[in-house]
Amino acid sequence: MKPATIRDVARHAQVSVASVSRALNGSDTVTEETRKRILESAEALQYVPHSGARSLSTSKTNTLGIILPDLYGEFFSELIRGMDLAAREHGYHLIVSSSHDDADGAAAAIRSMRGRVDGLFVLSPQIDSANLATAMAGRLPVVLMHGGAAESTLPSIVVDNNGGAHAAVDHLLATGCRSIAHIAGPAGNLEAEARLAGYLEAMAEAGLEPHVVEGDFNQGSGHASARALMAAPRRFDGVFCGNDMMAIGALLAFQEAGVRCPEDVAVVGFDDVPIAALVRPGLTTLRIRIAETGRRALQRLVDQIGTAQAGREATGSSSICEVVRPELVIRTSTRASVSTTRATDGRPSGVTASAQGENQDG
Repeated sequence: MKPATIRDVARHAQVSVASVSRALNGSDTVTEETRKRILESAEALQYVPHSGARSLSTSKTNTLGIILPDLYGEFFSELIRGMDLAAREHGYHLIVSSSHDDADGAAAAIRSMRGRVDGLFVLSPQIDSANLATAMAGRLPVVLMHGGAAESTLPSIVVDNNGGAHAAVDHLLATGCRSIAHIAGPAGNLEAEARLAGYLEAMAEAGLEPHVVEGDFNQGSGHASARALMAAPRRFDGVFCGNDMMAIGALLAFQEAGVRCPEDVAVVGFDDVPIAALVRPGLTTLRIRIAETGRRALQRLVDQIGTAQAGREATGSSSICEVVRPELVIRTSTRASVSTTRATDGRPSGVTASAQGENQDG
């Protein structure tokens, strides 16, 4: 049986198609008696309004677009969870797409959403992708979330990556670490670069020599980077990882090599994804309340849409850049005091190429 159309409802209620449209859209130009008859006919015929047709007449889709650099990983799933909760509260649906971390991908994602969304949320850690996304969005309400968003005139929510990284190193120093390595995110990623800068600044302030290994924000790269640290001539008693997934990969590599955490090496991550509290040892990290950040971004986008649809001018506060300050969450990957005894060669004891044979539990 074919689904009922708006013409079927008009015929059943003995009114015009225009009257049905006005009644279903809540227009006050339809009498209550007529509205009631139309609604009863729509219910009797099990009529479901076509969202695409409705959007053409109302210029509203009740849909929001989200462009992420990737759809994989705990961080993005937690971010989308928070955004989805906020969207449902306001009667919106979400369309999620990936820019695949490049400008062409961002452009393709935006083109696919034109005419289908009332507003757009863009998270792009690459400056070229972010600039292209905002340029192509035109008059569409947009909320940005990326490392360079603070310099934009568009509404944005950014994480204090530099300050969070500085706090991570300060914490490792407070536990006694003096040889601290950094497993960084990929080159060209604004978030990774800001966290690297915070690490370098904190190490310089402490008068310590930095050591950086480049990762790729995934567990595998954290595992490989930790193995590289263990193979290096220099020994490390602390590691700050650019995100939690790399930190979890590093923890696994240390466990496989018999390196105890935190007794031999302390590890700190960044983000506080849900699994950070579940691994053993529990991961010390910088919490940014991912789901709440997503919820707040969606709320700001909905506010923008409301302002635009009401024909009001945006206020100065609507374009403000909100800064998320990371909170240090101390768990057992750094809770114990780290040994500062000296090896025979004068270097701090900790991670070394021969750690597997020297640091077995028990």
